[in-house]
Amino acid sequence: MNNLKTEIFLGNSRDILKDVKNDSIDLIFTSPPYADRRKNTYGGIKPEDYVEWFLPISEQLLRVLKPTGTFILNIKEKAENGERHIYVLELILALKKQGWLWTEEFIWHKKNSYPGKWPNRFRDSWERLLQFNKTKKFNMYQEEVMLPIGDWSKDRLKKLSETDRIRDNSKNGSGFGKNISNWVHREKVYPTNVLNLATVCNNKNHSAAFPEELPEWFIKLFTKENDWVLDPFMGSGTTIIVANKMNRNSVGIDILPEYYDMVKNKIDSIKNIQGT
Repeated sequence: MNNLKTEIFLGNSRDILKDVKNDSIDLIFTSPPYADRRKNTYGGIKPEDYVEWFLPISEQLLRVLKPTGTFILNIKEKAENGERHIYVLELILALKKQGWLWTEEFIWHKKNSYPGKWPNRFRDSWERLLQFNKTKKFNMYQEEVMLPIGDWSKDRLKKLSETDRIRDNSKNGSGFGKNISNWVHREKVYPTNVLNLATVCNNKNHSAAFPEELPEWFIKLFTKENDWVLDPFMGSGTTIIVANKMNRNSVGIDILPEYYDMVKNKIDSIKNIQGT
């Protein structure tokens, strides 16, 4: 614990990241400002300018991430003129051209989303968590996020035919054709790629703060203690604070002085409590 490092910086991520060493970060977990035409909002990047704005930053992220590391990007499309804007899809394609591998997509289901209705759509209750990697061989500790299976497996097995119970002829490892009982006769199972987490309501520190459980889950999945976690858009510092609690080294960057000061005060308070 005494050797744990938490480094936060005030400035533009595009510039600050240039001082971070090559291949030094194990996990990048971040939620940048979403596309928005309102100039006075955090970021205020127009959808049609978003890819051009983000690519210089992701170029640095690609450089600092370890070959075994993972980049998780929390982002969401916006509705405009009655249809979904495609800036997120454009960004995915641009990142692939930049050298990133788009390896997986997780969905954050906001289970306490307020109800709503518009003329041609309903209120969003989910956001993307896009996984990118530098190589196909990256660190992933799936056992750390396994869930108790509960009693549902007993009822499910009762409904299987004898053939389904014993078949084990799959050769591609997909699970189809496998002996189903091997997958459900256990105390814990692997989760899905849908995370059901409540939003943080009435957060006075940040207008778009996500719950601590969100970065915590991915930090468990992709890092071990003393690994390095980076958030280049740290905002109110949720990722940095959680990383510290989980004994991970961390780097946080934000362009707004009020967020930098807020996170610095939080980190100083934690260090005082820890006596470091």
